[in-house]
Amino acid sequence: MTIPHFPNGRPCPDILTEPEAIEYLRLDNNGVKHPERTLRRLREQGKIAAIHVGRCVRYPLASLQTFIQQELEIDPR
Repeated sequence: MTIPHFPNGRPCPDILTEPEAIEYLRLDNNGVKHPERTLRRLREQGKIAAIHVGRCVRYPLASLQTFIQQELEIDPR
């Protein structure tokens, strides 16, 4: 099994912070005006699962990977 990496090559942790989730999904690189809002909207729509650790929201890597896979099945470009 290969270990996922961020675009810059560093290994990706199992639980990501909001900025890391934005980077992993590349929301900050593809013209999204407000990547934080987009990530929040996906979470509120139930498309991406998140957990709360204290006041912080964290994103399980598996949830982001599932989201990507589901989107590929809907629109396999």
